[in-house]
Amino acid sequence: MPTAFPHHTPVDHTPRGRLSVVVSNEQPTDVLQTVSSETAQQILAALDDNPAPASDIAEAADTSVQNAKYHLEHLCEADLVETVDTWYSKKGTEMTVYALSVEELVIQLRR
Repeated sequence: MPTAFPHHTPVDHTPRGRLSVVVSNEQPTDVLQTVSSETAQQILAALDDNPAPASDIAEAADTSVQNAKYHLEHLCEADLVETVDTWYSKKGTEMTVYALSVEELVIQLRR
C-alpha cells in the first residue's frame, strides 16, 4: 500500500571537523561522562556510517528505543550529535533523524 509520506529522504549533512574539549578544575565538562557509556559509544559508532532515527540506532546498539533516546539527548547536549532531518514511518509517525555533529573529538586535560 503506497503512503503519502516519504520514508527516507536523502540527508545532506557534513559534520564539523573537530570539537576540542578541555577538562580542568576551572572548566568542568560532562563530555567524558557522556561518552564513557558503552551504549553511547555504540550509538556514536552507528552514526559514523549514516544519519538515522532513534529506532534504527537502538537496533544497531542492541538497546531499547527509550535507552537510545536517553543517550541521544545527552550526546546532543554534549554537542556530539545533532538532529538533521525528520523522516516518516510507513504509518506516518514523525521520526527525528540524528547524525554526528563532529568528525573528530579531541579531549585535552589541563591542570
